[in-house]
Amino acid sequence: MQDAPNRPYHHGDLRRAVIETALDMLREEKGWQFTLREVARRAGVSHAAPYKHFPDKAALLTELAMIGFDRLRESLSAAKPKTPKSLRDEITPIANAYVAFGADNPALYRLMFSAGEEKAAGMHLNERALAVFDVALEILRRGQTAGSIRKRPIEGQAAAWWGLIHGMTMLAIDGLLVPEKVGSAPLDAALSTLVEGLGNPAN
Repeated sequence: MQDAPNRPYHHGDLRRAVIETALDMLREEKGWQFTLREVARRAGVSHAAPYKHFPDKAALLTELAMIGFDRLRESLSAAKPKTPKSLRDEITPIANAYVAFGADNPALYRLMFSAGEEKAAGMHLNERALAVFDVALEILRRGQTAGSIRKRPIEGQAAAWWGLIHGMTMLAIDGLLVPEKVGSAPLDAALSTLVEGLGNPAN
């Protein structure tokens, strides 16, 4: 890896400089095999500087993952339709935004859901990560109240939703949604199945 020119940073912005540099390296290298020393060199700071804000590399990676969850939540919130006419109309743009985020940020998305990183389960109980899950819970609660969604445990319904969308996202990242195997519109087909499963048959 060749070092990029040292980027200047203003006093007081050290933490931000380290984070932004690490995000750049994550995107460029398609992974997080870099060291804190490499991040410091790339950011144009001393080798010890990152440790002022992050005790070790795991702490920095956790913060990068949290930033990923923040950005994913922002993408989903921006995709929410204002006046959806049906459950399908409400879920589809959010699902598309979710998959698009993963496809546009493959290394960051993998880091967010990497079981190999220490304390991964605890990280997913952080309020910043749970905020993404809350997007699904909010729609499900509202649908159950309105009678458009089956009255079943919401956590289980949300798990089915998340499992489907996360799986589709990983397949998209890996380039495995090939038409010869899953058809020309696999996400639409999967969402149709999801909506049919969630929908209240009485309606």
